[in-house]
Amino acid sequence: MIESFHAYLQNKGLKENSIKGYLQSVKGYLKWFDESKDVPFQNLHRENVLEYISFLKTVKKLNPKTINTKLSGLIKFNQFLMEEYRVQTKVVIGKKDFERVQQQYASLSTVEYHDVEKFRQVILDNKHMRYYALATIFAYAGLRLSEALDLHLHDVHLVTREITVREGKGDKTRIVYMSEKVRTALQSWLKERKNNGVDSEYLFPSNRNRRLDRTVVNTAFQRYAKEVGKKITPHVLRHFFCSNAIAKGLSIHEVANQAGHSNIHTTLLYTNPTKTEMLDKMDQL
Repeated sequence: MIESFHAYLQNKGLKENSIKGYLQSVKGYLKWFDESKDVPFQNLHRENVLEYISFLKTVKKLNPKTINTKLSGLIKFNQFLMEEYRVQTKVVIGKKDFERVQQQYASLSTVEYHDVEKFRQVILDNKHMRYYALATIFAYAGLRLSEALDLHLHDVHLVTREITVREGKGDKTRIVYMSEKVRTALQSWLKERKNNGVDSEYLFPSNRNRRLDRTVVNTAFQRYAKEVGKKITPHVLRHFFCSNAIAKGLSIHEVANQAGHSNIHTTLLYTNPTKTEMLDKMDQL
């Protein structure tokens, strides 16, 4: 059943990273069902799902956001059982069952400008231009890790300073604009890959000229982050981009378009002040 669910998600055109998350969520539910019910799983019952939510809260003590991520997988599984297996006759779980997440009032960014620049310099000093370009794209263009790894050479337009970002396996795209800092980093990386005889359609290929694995990037970033003394990941750098862009005068809609936020409320979170900014303002009262 899991294999069929995997194929179903792929046919829906979802990204492999999203598919992996949905599969993990459903496997977790089926494991709980098997251990607690001791009968073969047949279909989803609302009563079971509510029990599972209670288990995640009281036994696993997961936070609302993590629980909602798992429920998103079950929603997809519910759809799959109705559309493909025909054993499910009704919807038993929806977004109305999501746990309420407390509104965040602090800035999402956990690093400052000097942290980001120190991180980039550490990578540069190690002469790893691929990771230097990636870090620059995350911090100063706002791309997601998966989006950057999906980039092809023809997606980057250095003259017009535009990057074509594909969203999902379909034809949906958005145009991201690059600063001079981003263009310079990309030029350096393109020069290095040319000198090394790299032959791949991907902008950031693996050593075997295939799509670079996200785990490889995360591992490298962890190594460089230790030298900085901060937790810096591709996602952290993307958060920095959003906060920094708003602080530098870009409008909410401009940042939302650049970052690919489908919900403007996500972007609004970056307008919240940091603790330091709040204390400075309070001292002026």
